[in-house]
Amino acid sequence: METGSRDNPEAAGVEQAWIGLPPGLLRMRRLLLVVWLGLLTLGTGLLLGLLAGPVWAAFALLPLALLIWGWVMVERNWRSWRYAERADDLLISRGVLWRELTVVPYGRLQLVEVTSGPVERHFGLASVQLHTAAAATDATIPGLDPVEAERLRDRLTELGEARSAGL
Repeated sequence: METGSRDNPEAAGVEQAWIGLPPGLLRMRRLLLVVWLGLLTLGTGLLLGLLAGPVWAAFALLPLALLIWGWVMVERNWRSWRYAERADDLLISRGVLWRELTVVPYGRLQLVEVTSGPVERHFGLASVQLHTAAAATDATIPGLDPVEAERLRDRLTELGEARSAGL
């Protein structure tokens, strides 16, 4: 598996169908952002308002501003994630400021897992975790529909067995 911070799949002559992540992942991440920063805003405002006075409660606007900025950044991050299946490898592209293109050769795959935590299950999402010989080169595709995650797992496992590099 190779990674590069300056790799641009379009400029590299890569011509395949890129698949973006489903909107459920964006909804889940935005809800978590609102819940955590909303609670922090409320708690900061109440705590400072009661202990230091109403003027100090204005500092609760800082987490609120962070929430507004995070709302936009979460969408930009979500839009940056995509993957493409090619004949011999899987490409994963991500990143807003630092773009990263990960190439996972099917023959190097050792294990493909589908995981889904309680929050992901609530939103009907699952992640595909790819394990290769080197632990530092593992890759993940987050927030997929569970049916697509299982299809991708089965396809990658089949292709990995067919193209096994004999490690």
